[in-house]
Amino acid sequence: MDRIKEKISSLQADKEKNEVKIDELEKEIKRLEQELSTKESDVTSWTHKNTQLEADVEKLETALAEAKKINTEGANQGVITEGLTRKLAVLEEEIDSTEKQLKETVEKLRLTDIKAEHFERKVTAAEADRDNWENKYNEELEKHKKTKKELDELAASLEGI
Repeated sequence: MDRIKEKISSLQADKEKNEVKIDELEKEIKRLEQELSTKESDVTSWTHKNTQLEADVEKLETALAEAKKINTEGANQGVITEGLTRKLAVLEEEIDSTEKQLKETVEKLRLTDIKAEHFERKVTAAEADRDNWENKYNEELEKHKKTKKELDELAASLEGI
Protein backbone atom coordinates (compact mmCIF):
# COMPACT_ATOMS: atom_id res chain seq x y z
CA MET A 1 0.00 0.00 0.00
CA ASP A 2 2.86 2.37 0.84
CA ARG A 3 4.54 1.58 -2.47
CA ILE A 4 1.34 2.48 -4.29
CA LYS A 5 1.09 5.76 -2.38
CA GLU A 6 4.74 6.47 -3.17
CA LYS A 7 4.13 5.64 -6.80
CA ILE A 8 1.07 7.92 -6.88
CA SER A 9 3.04 10.70 -5.19
CA SER A 10 5.84 10.22 -7.67
CA LEU A 11 3.41 10.32 -10.59
CA GLN A 12 1.73 13.41 -9.21
CA ALA A 13 5.10 15.14 -8.80
CA ASP A 14 6.02 14.18 -12.37
CA LYS A 15 2.65 15.45 -13.55
CA GLU A 16 3.17 18.80 -11.79
CA LYS A 17 6.69 19.11 -13.21
CA ASN A 18 5.36 18.37 -16.67
CA GLU A 19 2.57 20.91 -16.27
CA VAL A 20 5.07 23.57 -15.21
CA LYS A 21 7.31 22.73 -18.17
CA ILE A 22 4.32 22.88 -20.54
CA ASP A 23 3.35 26.29 -19.14
CA GLU A 24 6.92 27.52 -19.61
CA LEU A 25 7.03 26.22 -23.16
CA GLU A 26 3.68 27.79 -23.99
CA LYS A 27 4.93 31.14 -22.64
CA GLU A 28 8.08 30.78 -24.73
CA ILE A 29 5.99 30.01 -27.81
CA LYS A 30 3.85 33.09 -27.21
CA ARG A 31 6.97 35.20 -26.77
CA LEU A 32 8.51 33.84 -29.96
CA GLU A 33 5.27 34.37 -31.85
CA GLN A 34 5.21 37.97 -30.62
CA GLU A 35 8.81 38.44 -31.75
CA LEU A 36 7.95 36.94 -35.12
CA SER A 37 4.99 39.29 -35.44
CA THR A 38 7.25 42.23 -34.60
CA LYS A 39 9.83 41.10 -37.14
CA GLU A 40 7.15 40.68 -39.77
CA SER A 41 5.88 44.20 -39.14
CA ASP A 42 9.49 45.42 -39.38
CA VAL A 43 9.82 43.65 -42.72
CA THR A 44 6.61 45.29 -43.93
CA SER A 45 7.82 48.68 -42.75
CA TRP A 46 11.21 48.27 -44.43
CA THR A 47 9.55 47.07 -47.61
CA HIS A 48 7.34 50.15 -47.65
CA LYS A 49 10.30 52.43 -46.98
CA ASN A 50 12.27 50.64 -49.70
CA THR A 51 9.44 51.28 -52.17
CA GLN A 52 9.36 54.95 -51.20
CA LEU A 53 13.11 55.27 -51.60
CA GLU A 54 12.97 53.62 -55.01
CA ALA A 55 10.27 56.09 -56.05
CA ASP A 56 12.47 58.94 -54.75
CA VAL A 57 15.41 57.60 -56.74
CA GLU A 58 13.28 57.52 -59.89
CA LYS A 59 12.11 61.11 -59.28
CA LEU A 60 15.65 62.26 -58.68
CA GLU A 61 16.94 60.46 -61.74
CA THR A 62 14.19 62.10 -63.80
CA ALA A 63 15.06 65.50 -62.34
CA LEU A 64 18.74 64.82 -63.02
CA ALA A 65 17.97 63.87 -66.61
CA GLU A 66 15.94 67.04 -67.04
CA ALA A 67 18.66 69.16 -65.49
CA LYS A 68 21.24 67.62 -67.80
CA LYS A 69 18.95 68.22 -70.79
CA ILE A 70 18.45 71.84 -69.83
CA ASN A 71 22.15 72.22 -69.22
CA THR A 72 23.03 70.84 -72.67
CA GLU A 73 20.50 73.05 -74.43
CA GLY A 74 22.47 76.04 -73.18
CA ALA A 75 19.46 78.33 -72.66
CA ASN A 76 20.49 81.52 -70.91
CA GLN A 77 24.08 80.37 -70.49
CA GLY A 78 25.54 82.34 -67.60
CA VAL A 79 23.28 82.48 -64.55
CA ILE A 80 21.02 79.63 -65.65
CA THR A 81 23.97 77.30 -66.27
CA GLU A 82 25.45 78.10 -62.88
CA GLY A 83 22.09 77.56 -61.13
CA LEU A 84 21.51 74.34 -62.97
CA THR A 85 25.01 73.13 -62.14
CA ARG A 86 24.33 73.73 -58.44
CA LYS A 87 20.94 72.02 -58.74
CA LEU A 88 22.58 69.12 -60.55
CA ALA A 89 25.19 68.77 -57.80
CA VAL A 90 22.46 68.81 -55.14
CA LEU A 91 20.44 66.23 -57.05
CA GLU A 92 23.49 64.01 -57.49
CA GLU A 93 24.17 64.23 -53.77
CA GLU A 94 20.55 63.36 -53.08
CA ILE A 95 20.80 60.42 -55.45
CA ASP A 96 23.95 59.20 -53.71
CA SER A 97 22.29 59.63 -50.34
CA THR A 98 19.12 57.90 -51.52
CA GLU A 99 21.07 55.03 -53.06
CA LYS A 100 23.00 54.63 -49.81
CA GLN A 101 19.72 54.58 -47.87
CA LEU A 102 18.30 52.09 -50.34
CA LYS A 103 21.30 49.79 -49.92
CA GLU A 104 21.03 50.06 -46.13
CA THR A 105 17.31 49.37 -46.27
CA VAL A 106 17.82 46.34 -48.50
CA GLU A 107 20.51 45.04 -46.14
CA LYS A 108 18.28 45.58 -43.10
CA LEU A 109 15.45 43.86 -44.92
CA ARG A 110 17.71 40.90 -45.72
CA LEU A 111 18.83 40.70 -42.08
CA THR A 112 15.23 40.91 -40.92
CA ASP A 113 14.30 38.07 -43.29
CA ILE A 114 17.14 35.99 -41.88
CA LYS A 115 16.01 36.75 -38.33
CA ALA A 116 12.42 35.93 -39.22
CA GLU A 117 13.50 32.57 -40.65
CA HIS A 118 15.58 31.94 -37.52
CA PHE A 119 12.62 32.67 -35.27
CA GLU A 120 10.33 30.55 -37.42
CA ARG A 121 12.73 27.66 -36.90
CA LYS A 122 12.76 28.37 -33.16
CA VAL A 123 8.96 28.43 -33.06
CA THR A 124 8.84 25.15 -34.98
CA ALA A 125 11.33 23.60 -32.59
CA ALA A 126 9.42 24.94 -29.58
CA GLU A 127 6.16 23.59 -30.97
CA ALA A 128 7.75 20.19 -31.52
CA ASP A 129 9.12 20.28 -27.98
CA ARG A 130 5.70 21.30 -26.69
CA ASP A 131 4.05 18.44 -28.62
CA ASN A 132 6.62 16.05 -27.18
CA TRP A 133 5.85 17.26 -23.66
CA GLU A 134 2.13 17.04 -24.29
CA ASN A 135 2.56 13.45 -25.44
CA LYS A 136 4.61 12.64 -22.35
CA TYR A 137 2.00 14.35 -20.20
CA ASN A 138 -0.79 12.31 -21.82
CA GLU A 139 1.21 9.11 -21.33
CA GLU A 140 1.79 9.97 -17.68
CA LEU A 141 -1.88 10.82 -17.28
CA GLU A 142 -2.84 7.43 -18.73
CA LYS A 143 -0.37 5.71 -16.38
CA HIS A 144 -1.85 7.68 -13.50
CA LYS A 145 -5.40 6.65 -14.45
CA LYS A 146 -4.32 3.03 -14.82
CA THR A 147 -2.53 3.09 -11.46
CA LYS A 148 -5.53 4.74 -9.81
CA LYS A 149 -7.82 2.10 -11.30
CA GLU A 150 -5.53 -0.65 -10.03
CA LEU A 151 -5.45 1.01 -6.60
CA ASP A 152 -9.24 1.26 -6.54
CA GLU A 153 -9.52 -2.39 -7.54
CA LEU A 154 -7.01 -3.34 -4.84
CA ALA A 155 -8.91 -1.28 -2.28
CA ALA A 156 -12.19 -2.91 -3.35
CA SER A 157 -10.66 -6.38 -3.09
CA LEU A 158 -9.21 -5.54 0.33
CA GLU A 159 -12.60 -4.33 1.51
CA GLY A 160 -14.11 -7.57 0.25
CA ILE A 161 -11.72 -9.59 2.45
